Amino acid sequence: MGRRLVCNITSDYIAAANRLKPNRSKKRIVAYVESYDDITFWRDVLDEYETDDVCFEIMLPSRTTLGKGKKTALMNNLGPYMIACVDADYDWLLQGKTPLSQEVCHNNYVLHTYVYAIENYRCHAEGLHRACTRATLNDREVLNLEAFMEEYSKIVWPLFVWNIWAYRHGKDNEFGIMHFIDTVTYHEANIHNPEDTLEYVRRRVNKKINWLHQHFPEGKKTYAPLKEELLGMGLTPETTYLYIQGHGLKDGVILPLLTPICHMLRRERERDINALAMHETQRQNELSGYRNSSLSIDDALKKSIAYRHSTPYQWLRGDIERLLKG
Repeated sequence: MGRRLVCNITSDYIAAANRLKPNRSKKRIVAYVESYDDITFWRDVLDEYETDDVCFEIMLPSRTTLGKGKKTALMNNLGPYMIACVDADYDWLLQGKTPLSQEVCHNNYVLHTYVYAIENYRCHAEGLHRACTRATLNDREVLNLEAFMEEYSKIVWPLFVWNIWAYRHGKDNEFGIMHFIDTVTYHEANIHNPEDTLEYVRRRVNKKINWLHQHFPEGKKTYAPLKEELLGMGLTPETTYLYIQGHGLKDGVILPLLTPICHMLRRERERDINALAMHETQRQNELSGYRNSSLSIDDALKKSIAYRHSTPYQWLRGDIERLLKG
């Protein structure tokens, strides 16, 4: 019996429960997220909108199973007091071409990231140097990371448009997300000559574009209008990295770029300690303290909040404000 009641909880049920509370109690809005990893991000986002009258309770998408994911979150009976907070993936860019995309784009009770996923926000270019500093406790700038990501984005932009074209035209079996990610990622960046890494990506992108021209000649008429549509939606070639698959971005672009930088910065800090220590005990204590105080670059990225200045995040904030206004 209790299980059936839990399954039938709706936005109207939450609204009725709110009305039974004392007049000065906050109105509770349940926000379903896709997985454990998403809870902290959406808590940080929604904290800004909690007031004396409104609070959010962030929950996994199913009360009765361990099921997770976007589809599970969207299966709930959404409404003013029960919302879903999900990654945009490609669904926003598909603009209603699939049932899932229609739900993400047109359901007023669904908040989505606009960028592909939470990982893209955490890898925002403006926060990469700060993440390196947080991970190594060394603030020296080895490379202009914002400029690197801007150039990288401009290189992959034409192929990214082709990837969206493939999904829009049912060709994703031949050129899907993983085909795209395999083309635009690398194992380790050359931080001494970053132009070499960018040239490596450029060659692979150009080779794949030539292949696409040969295999999909019909794209000659439809590619340019799609590119203009994406630009009209607010995407820019300089920020393409925000819209590509999040795990592919982190594991195949950002970590291979930041890991050698962090290794260099850690070695510098440890050399300083070795050179300045007055005796062996002090050296060992300083090295131990330094290593215990630094973070992995992955953990440092999770603490980044540089994305809050980004245009897609402002779009998300606008959606939240419209939701709360009813």
